[in-house]
Parts: sequence; structure tokens; C-alpha cells
Amino acid sequence: MKNEATILDVCCGGKMFYFDKNDPRVLFQDIRRETMTLCDGRTFDVAPDVIGDFTSMMYADSTFSLVVFDPPHLTWNGGGNPTGWQMKKYGYLRGAQWQDTIRKGFAECFRVLKDGGFLIFKWNETDIPVSEILKLTDYTPVLGHRSGKQQKTHWILFMK
Repeated sequence: MKNEATILDVCCGGKMFYFDKNDPRVLFQDIRRETMTLCDGRTFDVAPDVIGDFTSMMYADSTFSLVVFDPPHLTWNGGGNPTGWQMKKYGYLRGAQWQDTIRKGFAECFRVLKDGGFLIFKWNETDIPVSEILKLTDYTPVLGHRSGKQQKTHWILFMK
């Protein structure tokens, strides 16, 4: 683990909203490591520091001052692996158990977060409304902001 890391991004993907994709303060985690070519021909890298599942993390309780939780928001109920570029780029939630996945993710994020620490949660309502997602944690958000062309992306701040 990075010695300087006080921030954990539990599903970093391509680290798209970071100014410094190698910021030593951030421990980047994702369940996958891969390089792919997007529909427009660009190369997209998922290159975390740690391969890990956000529903069961190896970190001690109360380790991080800030946790970033931007889980997959697209659902996939088909068999095999999806082929769409958005699912490849952002990941996806499988089938009927998506609620359990997100519930476990919230629980783990709050477990590794220090008391008084902050959780930044990002969610896009393409398939599932944010109101359904917020039911999956006992914590109450402090504030939130909608963004994007259709105002479907929510940035939500929690404090433990």
C-alpha cells in the first residue's frame, strides 16, 4: 500500500476525474486491470494500485480519511460478458443481486473510513434512480449535486 495514501478510491476504473492519475495520496483499487480500445479508437487503461473487490476489502477498519465510491451503474442481466463499450469502460452490475452488491460496497466503504471522514459517492441514473441507491445505506448524505447534460449524474457527500 502507498505509505502516503489517506484516500481510497475503491473502483477507480480509468481514474477519469483525477487531475493526477498517480497522486500518491490516493490508493487506487479496482476489480480489474486491463487496456482496451474504445469505440472512437482511443486507448483506455484501468491500472489500479491494488486489485480488489469493493464488497470485501482487505484494509483495516478506520484506515482512510476519504473514500471515493463510483461503482458501476449499468445493469447486465444477460449471460456471458457484455460487449458494449460503456459496460467495458465503466463496468456493470450483474442481475438481480445488484442491490446486495451496492449495499455491501457502502458497508465496506464506511468500515474503512475514519470517524469524521468523508465518502464521495458518484452515481448515474441511466438504469437505476439514485433514490433506490440511497436506500442501501444507513448513512444520510450531507449534500449532493447533479451534473451532466441530462442531470443524471449525482455527486453525493457523506460524513462518518
